[in-house]
Amino acid sequence: MLHPDLDRAVRLLRAGRLVAIPTETVYGLAANALDPVAVERLFAAKGRPHTSPLIVHVPSIEMARSLAADWPPSAQLLAERFWPGPLTIIVSKKPVIPDVVTAGLPTAGLRIPRHPVALDLLRAAGIPLAAPSANLFTQLSPTTAEHVRAGLGSRADLVLDGGPCQVGIESTVVSLAVNPPLLLRPGMIPRAEIEAIAGPISTPNSLVSTPGSLDRPGTPQPSPGMHPRHYSPRTPFYLFPMDPTPPGRGVTLRRSDMPSTPDAYAAALYPTLHRLDAEGWDWIAIEAPENTAAWTAILDRLQRAATPPRPY
Repeated sequence: MLHPDLDRAVRLLRAGRLVAIPTETVYGLAANALDPVAVERLFAAKGRPHTSPLIVHVPSIEMARSLAADWPPSAQLLAERFWPGPLTIIVSKKPVIPDVVTAGLPTAGLRIPRHPVALDLLRAAGIPLAAPSANLFTQLSPTTAEHVRAGLGSRADLVLDGGPCQVGIESTVVSLAVNPPLLLRPGMIPRAEIEAIAGPISTPNSLVSTPGSLDRPGTPQPSPGMHPRHYSPRTPFYLFPMDPTPPGRGVTLRRSDMPSTPDAYAAALYPTLHRLDAEGWDWIAIEAPENTAAWTAILDRLQRAATPPRPY
């Protein structure tokens, strides 16, 4: 059954407006990716710097290929294996994608989301959608329509409620525009499964640090989610143990308070932080899971969300 607000969403997007949409990862704030005025409206609504590129969501591999200046065999293989799904593939773009979408870079991140409402919308609209997370820049990503409404208010012209997101954290981002391919943002697709198709991939030097050139003001970033501070609740957030312990009334989540498997933990993480953020604590702390390959994406989100150490 089609979403009751689908036709209205299509009309708004074609008119250059903003619609919050569910995906399997997090809710996105969508605009017509081929309309630079609409995309500028999206940046303004989020308070997002233009140096942070946007992911372009498409309904089919055929549309992805039509937007790519180069579509290597590895892109086709990865798309056939993981799309629809939480994998973003960066390739060289055609000029039809405005530079404002890609931070002026000659590349674009493309993906087909797995959520049925998002797919229905993309197919009905017939246009690619630029859709970063539907939140204010650097804040917690939303995984329910209620999170979107609380975080963005009237900045979205419509919120399509598709229920809770099933994956719960943002997509894996792999650039095929460089050789060897580069894993720019870890997600819940295991690196080994990507390498089995695309061959060996490299990564930035650490989970939190980005290449040195990205620290310069005005330097475009090759992928969303590469800011050292990101995915953060409004409440000061720490990784346990803290030294010193922050003052005030806080709450600490131990490993036993969270799901024991990576997939379940990822699905629970942002809803848990949204709930605690609304409870009025002076600080929130969480005991991080073990530093193993299965937990890489979750550790990435936790470390970027954490408040930098500061004296008390």
